[in-house]
Amino acid sequence: MLEWFKKRWGLKNAFQVVIVLVVFSITGSTLLYVRQPVYNVLGMTESSPLWLKIILCIPLYQIMLLFWGAIFGQARFFWEFEKKSFHRMMGKRGPAKASAAAVGE
Repeated sequence: MLEWFKKRWGLKNAFQVVIVLVVFSITGSTLLYVRQPVYNVLGMTESSPLWLKIILCIPLYQIMLLFWGAIFGQARFFWEFEKKSFHRMMGKRGPAKASAAAVGE
């Protein structure tokens, strides 16, 4: 399984895969810990719409992922991961795909 992640994410060794998985775990746990205080600061209550809470959690998660990634020495991996995620969320093609599509036209 670690080999599959290593190949998929382009990582150098199994230890790096473990570090990346730990960062994902810590980020999720941190989000659970800090979301309620953030909601309180923004004046959100129990009756606030769920979709609004989710939309606010997404950028908070992204920021924390970069933070923890940097703490664990994987800033470059998580920066590239964030760029890919952003392109997927916005429905944009990545730089390599966009240029390949332009050549084919």
